[in-house]
This record gives sequence, structure tokens and C-alpha cells, in this order.
Amino acid sequence: MSLAWLVGFSMVHQTQKFTSDWDSLKKYRCPEWFRDAKFGIWAHWGPQSVPMDGDWYARNMFIQGERQYEDHLKEYGHPSEHGYREIIEQWKCEKWNPDALMKLYKDTGAKYFVSMGVHHDNFDLWNSKYHTWNAVQHGPHRDVVGEWQKAAKKYGLKFGVSEHLGASYTWWRGSKGSDKTGPKAGVPYEGANPAYQELYHPLPAADDNGWYSTNPAWQHEWSERINDLISSYKPDLLYSDGGVPFGAIGRQVVANHYNQHLDTKGVEQAVYLCKDMTSGEFVAGTCVTDRERGSMSEIYPFEWQTDTSVGDWFYNKHWPFRKADWILHTLIDVVSKNGNLLLNVVQRPDGSLDDDLVQTLHTVGGWLKANGESIYGTRPWLTFGEGPTKVGGGHFSEDFPFSAEDIRFATHGKNTLYATTLGAPKTDEVTIQSLARFDGVKGKVTKVVSLADKKELKFTHDATGLHIQLPPEARNGLAYAFKITCSDVNAFRPDLVPKPSPVALKADAKGAFDLSADKADVEGGVRVESRGGKRNFGFWDSSADTVTWRVKVDTAGTYEFGFAACTARSGTDLLCTITDAASHKARKLTFKIVGNGSWEDFVAATPQSVTLPAGTYDVTLSAAVPDSWQPINLCDAFLRRQE
Repeated sequence: MSLAWLVGFSMVHQTQKFTSDWDSLKKYRCPEWFRDAKFGIWAHWGPQSVPMDGDWYARNMFIQGERQYEDHLKEYGHPSEHGYREIIEQWKCEKWNPDALMKLYKDTGAKYFVSMGVHHDNFDLWNSKYHTWNAVQHGPHRDVVGEWQKAAKKYGLKFGVSEHLGASYTWWRGSKGSDKTGPKAGVPYEGANPAYQELYHPLPAADDNGWYSTNPAWQHEWSERINDLISSYKPDLLYSDGGVPFGAIGRQVVANHYNQHLDTKGVEQAVYLCKDMTSGEFVAGTCVTDRERGSMSEIYPFEWQTDTSVGDWFYNKHWPFRKADWILHTLIDVVSKNGNLLLNVVQRPDGSLDDDLVQTLHTVGGWLKANGESIYGTRPWLTFGEGPTKVGGGHFSEDFPFSAEDIRFATHGKNTLYATTLGAPKTDEVTIQSLARFDGVKGKVTKVVSLADKKELKFTHDATGLHIQLPPEARNGLAYAFKITCSDVNAFRPDLVPKPSPVALKADAKGAFDLSADKADVEGGVRVESRGGKRNFGFWDSSADTVTWRVKVDTAGTYEFGFAACTARSGTDLLCTITDAASHKARKLTFKIVGNGSWEDFVAATPQSVTLPAGTYDVTLSAAVPDSWQPINLCDAFLRRQE
């Protein structure tokens, strides 16, 4: 991939108004302000924060057996008598000061701000023309979107809104149900009351169960309300929680958003973000790709964003907040791959922030004040970085054990390269192998400066890399950024630098390998998480995803491979491929995973045996039959020698 191509791609602009046709939308080009901004803050905040019990509370309070249902019973009462309307009216925002918060967010280093417009709960946070369940007529009786926008303009931040409305129609299905057991069995929940259909919607058809409803009336209402949102506030940025909703209807809303921001020269200034997931439509280059709590494994040729949170999406008293180092390392990694970070700063129901979260934001802002030139306005280099930590791409892939050995790059112009360690160096010298000066490499480093204190650093430059001498204070801090002046940043050949071989796992004394989730290389959207008291692979939704362990077999023999898994539906055939790293000979085992209706009750698969000579092997799990793949969670994988 050519950096020149990346730059040139973004300089071509639309000169006529957009239509809902894909050929028209393919002429979209992301504006430079978004490419330069890199860091935004999001207020993913609304009535669902009131119980302080996390995301999707409004939905799960109507599903018997869910934790939030049980919590609702204890705190408010049964959902047939105390529904979500009661939660909405308790959302008063009594300590919400958008002006003070926006100043804090600017000081944190954000260049754009995104307000929740409407979540799946169908409650509009603006003075909606088409929906009476809105924040002006209920709850706080304030125009939340409008007040956020006023503050953003005051402090010079670009302003965006997020809409999660498309999924609302089917998301609320459970609100029309009832308990299946217990003293209230069969008593309809509040959502079944026809008087409240404007909030909860009518019951969807039995076969209307996708993320986006097939109901034409609902699709029309979505279009009216989101067009009202974008015409009333003209946000610089619009985000949809999924792909483009509802075919041509959704594409026309996107076109309307774009057309509001064509400047006098016909240059597009708006950003639309949506997800490359199975819901809705997505065509790369017609919008900005969004990865939810996700990442890219390499430099992405189009602009993209990861949206993530310092905690749960809504305030959750059970969740700890992320620390400043995690936020900064995520930002630095994302920027190196042509992306932006949108960070949800979790607000309490009253609109305030926890004191420890405020301190974290101050720490992030302090680092960016000193080192921001390595972030803002930069562009990707020839490679995103180097180091031992492998980053899997996809949604729900964001927790990586970065260290100072992991280095990320960004450029500014022809002569400036930024290199940042994802942690405080533990030695007196940092070596950047990607800048190795071997035969045929014309690049030359002329100066190295520490951005933290703007001091020039001593260095040597040879065929093994750039060796930078560090001052003692470099061992403190969250990340260490270097400004490297070069004759030409593109005159190096990081692609020719030898890559270290993967570290192979070794068996214990009994010949068993620990194939835990934390030790695997993950490709795609699979997420390593804890569920049912076990570290496991979760969100394995795509048949394209894989997980791999490298193992070193010292003793030839018969080995058995096994694991435990759970899934809501049957249909998944899992392939285990054990490949000899030297000869590339592959041995394959296929497992059929039976649905058990659970995401945390893991069922052990029957182990299968394979004969392995001594050697190094890659053990890879993938879809055996991609077309029939169903989402699974998997844990307790093992490879062990049979006695």
C-alpha cells in the first residue's frame, strides 16, 4: 500500500449533490478535519444510566432471568407495574453542566465531541418534531443534544450525534412479554399496553427478528426522525449503530447529511460512521468505517474509527474504569493504522463524573499536551509499528498486553517520523528495527528529540536499527514519544527487516500444552473475555475469524486435542488444523458443536487424536463449513500427549 495513494485518495472531492445511489455515495471523501482530529469524546448517556446497572438495561429489565431483570425487581418492582417510563422520568440531569464538561474534554485533548441522539430505547434526546417521548417533554425537560452542541461550539470542537434508533423496533420485543414462571407468570409487561406503543412500538411480526426491522412504517418513522435530527442541528458527524439502515431509505438519509455540508467549493465536510457488520449495508469508501471496541491488525486504506468506553456503555456500578495508559495506548495504536479514537466518558445519572475518572482525563490531557504533535494531523507511515504484541483486527478486540517493546509510528510531511513506545522503557536504550540502515536503504536520520521535554537525544544508526540513548526520566510515564527527523521518511524499508519468529508454547512434564485464550493469536473479531468464571473466546460471530497457538512438540507420539464450547444454535462445524511449521504438512480434525442455548454453560467436546512427530506446529481453529457457522464461545482448549 502506498502512502502517496492514501494521501491522494483523500484529496479528491465530490462536486455535485449526493443521492441514495451507491455510485453517488462512492464519490464521498472523508474531510481533512476528521483525519487530523484523531481523538473524540462521546457522551453515551441517557435514561438507561439511572439504575447505574449498565448497557441494555431497558431491554433486559423485561427478560426474566437476566441480571438486570432481577435488579429491577429489587429496586423498582415488577416490570408489569414499574416499567421503563418510570426510569425515564427519574432521569433529571440535576448536576449536568455541559459547559464545564466540554472544557474538561477540550483540556483532555479531544478535537470532536459526539452526543447521544437516541439509543435503542426509542427516547429522543432533542426536541423531536415526530416523537413525544423526548428529553424536552419528559425526564430532564432539556434539549440534551442542543446544549451539548452549544458547548462544543463555544470550545471549538466539531460536533456529532449518534443514532441507535434503527434497531429499536425489534430490540423492544421483550417488553410485550411476561414472566414464564412465578407469581406474575402470564401478566403482561408494561410494553404490552397499547397506550404506550409510541415508546415501546407495536409487537413486531414473528419473522421480523433482525437487528433492523422489515416493517415499512417503522422504516419511514426512522427516516423522519433522523432527518429531523440532522436538519435541526446540522452535526458535523453522524453515527449509526450498525450498517446503513433500511436500504435506499437509509442511504437517502446519509445523502441528506452529506449534502448539508458541501462547502462553497463543493468540498464535503461531513462524516458518517457505520459498521461493517451483518446488519444493514456497508460499502467501504462511502462512509467512515467504525469498529465497536475494536481495532485493525494493519494500516487500513480508508479512514476509520474505533468507538470504545472507559467502562460500560452506560454507568455501571459494577464496572471499574479504564486507566490513562490503556486510553493512550489505544489511541496511539489506532492512529498508527489511519484511525481515530472515539471514547465514551461514562456519566452518572445526574450528569456528573466520578472523581477518579476526572483525574484519568487530566492525565490523558497532560500527556497529549506534551506529545500531541505525534498524534494530531499525522498520517500513517510505511508500517504501523513493531514489537511482540499481536493485535487482532475486528469488532470487540481491544485488550492487548502492550509494553515498551511495542512501538507505533506516524508521520508529518516528508521529513518527520514519530515513534512512540506503548509503555515506559525499562532500559537505557530503545532500538527501532524498522529504521535499519542496510544495503539499499537510502533513508538517513539526522535528529531525534524527546517530545516529553523537547530535548535532543543521542543516537547511532546501523544495519540493525536506530539506537536511541534515553535519559533516566524516560523510565517513568505512560508512553514515550520520539520526533525523528529524516532525509525522507519513505526511504526506509521496514518491509525487509526480518520479523521475529512466534514464541512456541512448551508442554509440561506430562506432555500437555496450555492452550488458554490469553496465549492465542486472534484474527478477526473474536474477543478474549471472562464468562462463566473462565477465560474464553467470545463474540466468535464470523466464519472468517481464527485463533492460533504455536507449540513445540519435543516428544513424538499420539496427542489428543479438545475444548469446551457453548452456542445458542446448532450448525457450527469447527476445524482444528495442526500444521508443521517446517514442512507445512497439515493434520485436520473436525468437531460438530451442538447448540445448548447458553453463552456461558460450556460443554466439553469429545477429544480427537492425532499422531505428531517432534517439531513445531501451529494449532489453528477455524470454520469447517463457513456457510453454516453460528456464533460460539470457546474455552479450555488443550493438546496433550496420550499415555
